[in-house]
Amino acid sequence: MDGIILINKEKDWTSQDVCAKAKHILKTKKVGHTGTLDPFATGLLVLTIGEGTKISQLIESLNKSYLAVLKLGEKTSTGDLNGEIIKEEKVPRLDEQKIKTLFKNMLGKQKQIPPMTSAIKVKGVPLYRLAHQGIEIERKAREIEIFDLRLMNFDERTIIFTADVSKGTYLRTLGETIAEKLGTVGHLSELERTRVGRYLNKNSTKIGEINAEKVIPLNEALFFLPLLKVDFETEKKVKNGMSINLPSEEKIVVLQNYQNQVLAIYQKNEKGMYNSLRGFNHGND
Repeated sequence: MDGIILINKEKDWTSQDVCAKAKHILKTKKVGHTGTLDPFATGLLVLTIGEGTKISQLIESLNKSYLAVLKLGEKTSTGDLNGEIIKEEKVPRLDEQKIKTLFKNMLGKQKQIPPMTSAIKVKGVPLYRLAHQGIEIERKAREIEIFDLRLMNFDERTIIFTADVSKGTYLRTLGETIAEKLGTVGHLSELERTRVGRYLNKNSTKIGEINAEKVIPLNEALFFLPLLKVDFETEKKVKNGMSINLPSEEKIVVLQNYQNQVLAIYQKNEKGMYNSLRGFNHGND
């Protein structure tokens, strides 16, 4: 049972809660997730199962899409509806063109400072634990990229929008930035992750419906990478983690044997040889 499960996370569940539930149902200790979803948020959470935990970083690095509801006029301690209101400001009159122009101007690469209520670890301690103790520390700005911001609807105090963003983009912080650029403050009242790479939330499973049949095997889970089948002699080298020559121009390839078993992920080096990035030991849970 090696692969991934696409979960449609419900409100009030933490990402770790979902992992614990999956471990219990699937009777396995090897379950991880590929990017935290806050308890107030819903939508796509990709769980990795068994040897699938070895591809967590690959999936986590993929771009993501969200549907967000931004409430204007109130800033909270967490950037979402679960925090305490720490600031209130008047909301200026909004119009469609003003919001669309702002969204257009916000596209591209930029720096973003992660919120204190994030899961980023500093010296092994998640920031949110420090925040719960009333401790705030300086955070380094990280480069993110906003590929698309689209206005879906709005009224005098609420903006509903979609966002296509790079790994590491915090939508709570993005919501606060949008509010500031509109001349007020705000927080997210709803957030749904709709896409991770080419995985879609519409193809996901509810937490209560998790079972072994929902596990997507590795050869299907890695569909976003080029696949190459290798012969028996090459398979032996791959299982030993050896560098090999491959008839490919791709930088990263998934290697599979003729029994459709995923053997490893290999990356091309400067000399044109391929080195092992991840090897898979099927059947060893």
